[in-house]
Amino acid sequence: MTKDLEYYLNLNWTLIEGEDLDFDGNPYNYIEIKEIPSFAFCAKTIEQARANYKTQLRLTLMLMVEGNDDIEEPGESGEDIDWESICP
Repeated sequence: MTKDLEYYLNLNWTLIEGEDLDFDGNPYNYIEIKEIPSFAFCAKTIEQARANYKTQLRLTLMLMVEGNDDIEEPGESGEDIDWESICP
């Protein structure tokens, strides 16, 4: 099986949804993907975020595939990243 862009786009990614405030105190919603720590998509409503995050996911995965990056697939790792030991 070839692990190309379409393969990765069809995986069952672990979505993390949340709400936060921007610098002006206005609420916004976001979607992160557990397996891709650098991924985050923001929108005014969670419905907009759910409807549109896949465009950014496609671009992110395209760069990762082209760069031969190691892409963690859903279910591969049972461990959360220990950011305190990685970041200074």
